[in-house]
Amino acid sequence: MTSSGPASLALHVALPVPLPHGFDYAVPTGAAVDSGWIGCRVRVPLGPRQMIGVVVDVRPVPDTQALRRIEARLDATPILGGELLRSLTWAAQYYQHPLGEVLATALPAWFRRRRQAPRRTPTAFELTTVGRAALAARPPRAGCAAAGLQLALTEGARPRSAVATSPAAIRTLRLWLRQGWIAECEAPVADTVASRGPELNAAQRNAIDHIQSGAGFRTVVLDGVTGSGKTEVYLRLIAAELAAGRQSLVLVPEIGLTPQLLERLESRLGVPVGVLHSGLAAGARAGVWQDAAQGRLRVVLGTRSAVFVPLRDPGLIVIDEEHDSSFKQQDGFRYHARDLALVRAQAMGIPIVLGSATPALETLANVAQGRYGRMRLPERAGGARPPAVQVLDLCGQALPDGLLERTRAALRACLARGEQALVFRNQRGYAPVLLCHDCGWFPACPRCSTRATDARALTWHRVAGRMRCHHCGLGQSAPTNCAQCGSLALAATGFGTQRLEQTLAQAFPEARIVRADADSARGPGGLSALLDPLAEGGPALLVGTQMLAKGHDLPRLTLAVVLGVDAALMAADFRAPERFAQLLVQVSGRVGRSDRAGQVLIQTHQARHPLLRQILDGGYEAFATTELELRRAANLPPFAAQALLRAEARSAEVVGNYLDAAVAAFDADQPADPTRNPVARVGPLPAPQPRRAGYVRGQVLLESPRRADLHARLQLWVPRLHALPSARQVRWSLDVDPIDSI
Repeated sequence: MTSSGPASLALHVALPVPLPHGFDYAVPTGAAVDSGWIGCRVRVPLGPRQMIGVVVDVRPVPDTQALRRIEARLDATPILGGELLRSLTWAAQYYQHPLGEVLATALPAWFRRRRQAPRRTPTAFELTTVGRAALAARPPRAGCAAAGLQLALTEGARPRSAVATSPAAIRTLRLWLRQGWIAECEAPVADTVASRGPELNAAQRNAIDHIQSGAGFRTVVLDGVTGSGKTEVYLRLIAAELAAGRQSLVLVPEIGLTPQLLERLESRLGVPVGVLHSGLAAGARAGVWQDAAQGRLRVVLGTRSAVFVPLRDPGLIVIDEEHDSSFKQQDGFRYHARDLALVRAQAMGIPIVLGSATPALETLANVAQGRYGRMRLPERAGGARPPAVQVLDLCGQALPDGLLERTRAALRACLARGEQALVFRNQRGYAPVLLCHDCGWFPACPRCSTRATDARALTWHRVAGRMRCHHCGLGQSAPTNCAQCGSLALAATGFGTQRLEQTLAQAFPEARIVRADADSARGPGGLSALLDPLAEGGPALLVGTQMLAKGHDLPRLTLAVVLGVDAALMAADFRAPERFAQLLVQVSGRVGRSDRAGQVLIQTHQARHPLLRQILDGGYEAFATTELELRRAANLPPFAAQALLRAEARSAEVVGNYLDAAVAAFDADQPADPTRNPVARVGPLPAPQPRRAGYVRGQVLLESPRRADLHARLQLWVPRLHALPSARQVRWSLDVDPIDSI
């Protein structure tokens, strides 16, 4: 068809396809073209398919241009509008990712597939005038659900969680809604938040006063040692926003941290808290998203993807454990939730709080440059003391079960006192390697490698009787004999959490032992089901991985044993020292958080390693200061900007051809005077893990001392990457500000 007259204005639609441009469509016959379409979902034809996209612009087109028509408008009002649409458009440009895929990532899956919004669950109820009169004229029978509901609602509006306490109560609620006796309303805000909380110390009061002292956008780093009461500061700040009628968004790095913080938020704030994470059903996520957009939910708690939630009355954003790498999306649209939250807070004109006991070096660099404020909580709340740390040298020591005799004695004494101990090993499974004692053969992943000629060992999961690759997910039965020499002498080498659990059960047969890792936490209730019983007290041994290093509060935990640090101390990645320091400080911070003194034992063959000694002697602050100077001298982030082009295919030749063409396209735009746009290229090179899941992998790294220079080159380069004929033969991605080079 040919556009003419008013049809010369077209709707520009972003579709979830891996192309750097959108598509123009004519409006349905008889419909008007105006800016009210922007931000609305539409169903459109694309080739032989129908797709759901988002209108992002209204633009003129030549009268002679033939356009296909939009088949249906799915939203009467924009579902992605205002600040959120502008922030997502910025993110697409910054991360050099197709806008249609960015918008699809931001929308809950329900809205990407369905026309109608999910049925909403009311957040609170109140009696209407009609209801009060009807119940006064004919009171319910004493003791029944209706009588209890009437009593609860007589005092005023109540949250759904407080009145929907049984199937009978829920049925009564539905009946009274149909009769008009009750009405939905916003949940009431508790007015006793501050009085119900613990008394604040001077540092907490100063932090709250500082954050609340200004108006508009500002970034404050809440730098508090583990156990210093950062969560209490969050609660007081959120309560103040509730009292002012504004919303708050709280981001945490992992699902495992959500239940404990959710319980604290709801019990203290007295309002429903919307929860967003990948473990929820699609309808539930869409419901929270919609309620937040319409202002019915005043507090939203979620993991990385919750950064996309729309806020009608924004007041505050909190990023807990802001240093955590889980905030970085590692596939598809590779955004960083912390950084995107900063952009959104600035666009909304609200404060954002970045909380951590071990702030990221990028965050500390921004503090040093005056971009962020910083408030310190230097002491543990409630008078708790920091734990005593001791390094145990493994050199020349017998280790029949992975634990020194001094370590076993410390665990025995801890249990005898009725306390709890954490044995930390960041390796799940039974053993990292199952090795033939006669010839040295070991089961290896046929699809992955650590170097061009080496296969990656499969981890033995003895409980399941399986060998698993923790990189590509490959699983196979555990062998009964050596595939190379036929020997039956297969021996477990190294210790994973399953083997440690077995070892501790043999050494302490009377002790309660809990293993918390990615395997055990898959059960009903997740990590909370494992840890909640420990919070009630009683002697116990907790074995776990890095999921235990953050956010969890176990008052009876007084001893931490840290195993397997040697590999982390020897890692080649320039970010490895920062990650090790953060992990060690966070694990140490789990113990001694109440009135009992804590102790940390670190088993290592590198007892005199400079990095370990620096962290233990000077703390994280001293480490961060030194590490930032080393990064500055080496022109590494945060003193340089990086972008990483990754490509993978079944054939090494295909990967090489694509990367060679990509490099040629980059070099074609090289300025005559490189000092005017100093963007360095490293590669093409094999990836640090050259083979994963059967795919050969390569990469090209771009670096520049100025972020603006890097992005100027990316804007020229990325369209060329999409246009390369060999781009269809590989899986490729561009990662702006990468944090992982594998």
